[in-house]
Amino acid sequence: MPDKSFRTVGLSSPEKLVSEFWSIVNNQQKVNVNILTDKNVQIVEVDGNRIVVIEVPRADRRDKPVYINNNPLTGAYRRNGEGDYHCTKEEVQNMLRDQADVSQDLRVLDTMSVDAFDYDSIKRYRMRISNQRSDHVWRDLDDISFLHKLGAVGRAGDGSLHPTAAGILMFGFEYEIVREFPNYFLDYQEHENDTTRWTDRIISSSGDWSGNIFDFYFRVYNRITQEIKTPFKLENGTDRIDDTPVHNALREALANALIHANYYDRRGLVIQRYRNKIVIANPGSLRISVDDAISGGISDPRNATLIKMFNLAGIGERAGSGIPNIYMVWESQGWTVPTIEEQFNPDRTILSLDVALVAAGNGDKTAIKSGDKKTAIIEYLTDNVTCKASDISALLGLKPSRTRAYLSELIAENLVVAEGANRNRTYRLKV
Repeated sequence: MPDKSFRTVGLSSPEKLVSEFWSIVNNQQKVNVNILTDKNVQIVEVDGNRIVVIEVPRADRRDKPVYINNNPLTGAYRRNGEGDYHCTKEEVQNMLRDQADVSQDLRVLDTMSVDAFDYDSIKRYRMRISNQRSDHVWRDLDDISFLHKLGAVGRAGDGSLHPTAAGILMFGFEYEIVREFPNYFLDYQEHENDTTRWTDRIISSSGDWSGNIFDFYFRVYNRITQEIKTPFKLENGTDRIDDTPVHNALREALANALIHANYYDRRGLVIQRYRNKIVIANPGSLRISVDDAISGGISDPRNATLIKMFNLAGIGERAGSGIPNIYMVWESQGWTVPTIEEQFNPDRTILSLDVALVAAGNGDKTAIKSGDKKTAIIEYLTDNVTCKASDISALLGLKPSRTRAYLSELIAENLVVAEGANRNRTYRLKV
């Protein structure tokens, strides 16, 4: 109808149409795979007219692309709004990659050597594991043996060791990563409002840091949480607790984006923090439906090795509980329900989170902490190989004397080492 409303037109022989439809859809010379069942094709009566109703479900990623006439490049279509459009070659290639049951990021990159890794990133990663799991069985392995166990390196056909896709993404230098992933780009932006250009930015191609996803995670996490409103609670009557369910949910959101991104796809991973909103957009579509992602319990990761790497470092959940946890936390805060949007050509998944920030003038730097102050110091030293007491004092908003007291306790606990004297003294985690 002109107003885009629908009216039914009766069919003289709907049973014949249904029979013809099944003959066509089951003919593999016409359609490569039939994803429909009897319940998806029904004859119903509406306003006295008998019509055929065909419900097309979301195809499992193992069946994609669904195409006609024996050619996925010319016969694959996607629904977008009110119409269908031809899938691009890039979209078809992404679907074919996602068909595999073997994780994409386990592929051995036999054109790269282990020199492609940033070993300072690996050192920080191993320090974090040692701090959290001091008795871990891999603790005493040399770097290459450790990376092999982790899945960051693998053996080529001739038995030589090379980085895996997961390894180069997690620990590689940016200029090495783009050799395998030409569209790789990580971008964090801070905006004063919805209209102004960014006021601060972290990008993977800046050249002044490694550019890998492990270092990006820690550079960005503190930035997106530093003004989040937190309840005032004390532990043991003295230490303020600032690691809240909101902080945990934001860790999940950031880790999920980095883990589930399709780094072969166009456009990079972009995180935008506005005054009262955080938008996380990563390349690649969801491998399950949005409803299933929100409900939880279903896990179909694109990069299973990256999940293992983040989990070992104490970051992220494994069994499809990350997104449901975010929704649950936002509901408990009384905040606007998060939204997940899928875009196509290029494929993109966008998570939007409304947040409540600390009041203006009340954003003291204690909100940067994670857990108690000593834990915050350890996490800072995990991200920064060495630092001065003044750096930590500024981070936590503590008096210099109190900062030095915490550092002394960590030294006594055999977790931190001091090097140098007086004003030149620096601190690092004990290896």
